[in-house]
Amino acid sequence: MHLEIFKVFCDVVETGSFSRAASKNLLTQSAVSQQIRSLEAHYNRQLVERSRGRIRLTQAGEALYQVGKQISQKYRQIEEELQALSHTVAGSVRVNTVYSVGLYELSAPLKHYLQTFPEVEVHLEYTRVNKIYEDVSRGDIDLGIVAYPTKRSQIVVTPFREDRLVLVCAPQHPFAALSSLPMKSLDREKFVGFERDIPTRRALDRIFRQHHVRVQYTTEVDNIETVKRIVELGSSLAIVPEPSIVQEVQNNTLKVIPFVDEVVMRPLGIISKRGRRFTPAVQEFVRFLQSESRSTTRPTPALRATS
Repeated sequence: MHLEIFKVFCDVVETGSFSRAASKNLLTQSAVSQQIRSLEAHYNRQLVERSRGRIRLTQAGEALYQVGKQISQKYRQIEEELQALSHTVAGSVRVNTVYSVGLYELSAPLKHYLQTFPEVEVHLEYTRVNKIYEDVSRGDIDLGIVAYPTKRSQIVVTPFREDRLVLVCAPQHPFAALSSLPMKSLDREKFVGFERDIPTRRALDRIFRQHHVRVQYTTEVDNIETVKRIVELGSSLAIVPEPSIVQEVQNNTLKVIPFVDEVVMRPLGIISKRGRRFTPAVQEFVRFLQSESRSTTRPTPALRATS
């Protein structure tokens, strides 16, 4: 029996989905189902039950998961240790990040990295920030890239870059005619915001309190694309990362209004598990991220004329 099958089984358990486990392992959903059936046939036990679209472990499945997790982690550790000793930049890099960082901050360094090291596979997954910290702490991924990184006992934070957060509105919004405004002008305005547990939202709420501003959140969502689409409808404002709205500004579906009394910078960090030994592939990936950060200037060129 191939050891990789234990990882696939554990991914099914942890994601609660055959399709998401298939995506993580670059397999088809039918291939994942076949591997789970082969495990059940090998041990002559039913391991998972499907009920109303949800996956539930049987008692045998729970026992196999606990041991299978250890097996898959040890197997990955052996591969990484041997890869590190070889000094060859090959293998895989597993990275989790949030949408607003992954979609707009990683494209350039990732493309450059893959062109330089074609023997490396980068597995990039978008997920919520709390899961990123959990996956890093468990050793399930190599790196997490998050906004407003926080220090934790099992986490090492490596600075990545900063991006500017900017106020945006639709061209038909009354604020669109302004060349700039003070932060206090946002008091009681309708806002589209990130959900309350998202670090960028928490940081913005702190800034609002400092300026004695109370905005009216009409919608709270968990990803940047939904924020932009709602703002384009015309009645609400939002504060978003500058790199995320370059295309919308060029297409004149969103307008940026600078603040006269505040520049809001959002720190981004690379998080990893304390004590984890990086393979050459992971080391080079971190180096590429930091190199791209040093070579990038702010503000984003496409937005200079608007700010």
